Amino acid sequence: MTKTASIIGGGIIGGGWAARFALNGWDVRIFDPDPEAERKIGAVMDNARRALPMLLDTAMPPEGAITFCDTLEAAATGAALIVEAVPERTEIKHKVYAQIEAVNTDGIIASSTSGIMPTDLQSQMAHPGRLIVAHPFNPVYLLPLVELVAGKQTDPAMIERAKEIYAGLGMYPLHCRVEIEGFLSDRLQEALWREALWLLHDDVATADEIDAAIAYGPGLRWAQMGTMQTFHLAGGEGGMRAMLAMFGPCLKWPWTKLMDVPELTDDFVNKVGDQCDAQAGTLGPRDLERIRDNNLIGIIRSLKQADWGAGAVARAHERRLRPMPEAAASALVTQDRVVPIDWTDMNGHMNEGRYGQIFSDAAETVMAMVGADDDYVAAGLSYFTVETTIKYLVETHAGERVQVRTRVTEGAAKKLRCFHEMVRSADGEVLATCDQLMLHVSLETRRTCVPGPEVAAKVAALAAAHEGEMS
Repeated sequence: MTKTASIIGGGIIGGGWAARFALNGWDVRIFDPDPEAERKIGAVMDNARRALPMLLDTAMPPEGAITFCDTLEAAATGAALIVEAVPERTEIKHKVYAQIEAVNTDGIIASSTSGIMPTDLQSQMAHPGRLIVAHPFNPVYLLPLVELVAGKQTDPAMIERAKEIYAGLGMYPLHCRVEIEGFLSDRLQEALWREALWLLHDDVATADEIDAAIAYGPGLRWAQMGTMQTFHLAGGEGGMRAMLAMFGPCLKWPWTKLMDVPELTDDFVNKVGDQCDAQAGTLGPRDLERIRDNNLIGIIRSLKQADWGAGAVARAHERRLRPMPEAAASALVTQDRVVPIDWTDMNGHMNEGRYGQIFSDAAETVMAMVGADDDYVAAGLSYFTVETTIKYLVETHAGERVQVRTRVTEGAAKKLRCFHEMVRSADGEVLATCDQLMLHVSLETRRTCVPGPEVAAKVAALAAAHEGEMS
């Protein structure tokens, strides 16, 4: 499949899609009549280039080319996927689809609409079978969820093809099987937003207090478990059944105003706007975006350690991207990644404990190369580190791309010794080194033992290949 995506509409969502595709190696062609589109998308790209690589413990693929086109037709021609991210007006979208169909007969047409029914969107198309909704969440380049919705005339194969594409971008494609206004996520979050507006309208709470009620409590739970599982746990051993028995009657109490919306008078709009401006203080949109991105990186990375939720999606994407180095006489590239924001300390540079992390990850790459991989460990054998000597040579900062280059300096009997150099990718400067000695052990006895013959042979071969490289 040709990895070329067309983005029609370069607002916040279109710019986020451009970043998600380009940073995952797709060529991107963009059309937006706004004369400021290139500048605006450039700002989104700057944030994405900084943030997305920090999410993963491996290097992103080479960035795809981004081209701004003078016409919609030039952007759409030949694209495998055409993202429609124009304003939420059906007549505008119908016009855009007609222009796309005139020049592209094969690509998936994916609308980013947050609530218009795909059946309505495809109603005037000559070939409606390839139109789907692919509804993302801001920032598109970090949040993995994308809701896929088919219309009545959508070819089911288009949904399956789209699942593969979006999973390949490190996303979680959620197939909304029933076509319904607002789909799933927006229906849930807008119910909460509607209630929040009433609380502010009735002077029950300020914007800051309403957000605190979510950010310091349920929002932290929702980051890794949804509403249903959260309440299932709240029921204790009885689970959801116990929860409904205890608190189900409360659902009939008139606590919320789910279907009523406060009148959006000028006074009320200004009231909401003034409080949100006060909440932001001196922070502008770009400042808030960077803070948001840093927080999302930390949350998703913590979930990645548990292989859970959004973290599991990031880990799976990481595994797809991570190449296995080939044995060679020269040093092995055992890590190639960007230093994440949560690896830095109060001095603004990489914390010394994280050097141990990256060198440990490098050693695991060597272990996988010689056959001491997950299956080997599951069978009861592994290598344990017994000694390291780390030298910190130059400061390392968040956002820097680094590589670890590893040589096997000893590989006989039970020993596997590695010498790692961490270098800055931009100029090759050595930032730190690590001499690491590992011993082969039985996980059953927790004592040293000789490795299996295949592992032993591969370790010895690497040691022989790297002999003399240190001189």
